Amino acid sequence: MKDYIEERAIEIANYIIENNATVRQTAKAFGISKSTVHKDVSERLEKINPTLMVEVRKVLDVNKSERHIRGGMATREKYLHMEHRRNWWGAM
Repeated sequence: MKDYIEERAIEIANYIIENNATVRQTAKAFGISKSTVHKDVSERLEKINPTLMVEVRKVLDVNKSERHIRGGMATREKYLHMEHRRNWWGAM
């Protein structure tokens, strides 16, 4: 494995742990795909630093368990925003 890939995997892992970040947030922050984040923190990190991989897995497992809650909140905000626009347009 190339050195820069190993360094990226460690940087990604530290970012996830320090920021309690999701895979999507991490991918956006590093300008890479979600698939690359997954591969770095699961397959590659296991070979580089298994202890760090376990810590990342804990954060990602919590994020996964809360995913449905965040999705519900986003949907709620979407419809509240739509209601606000409808009221604003109706007032004119």
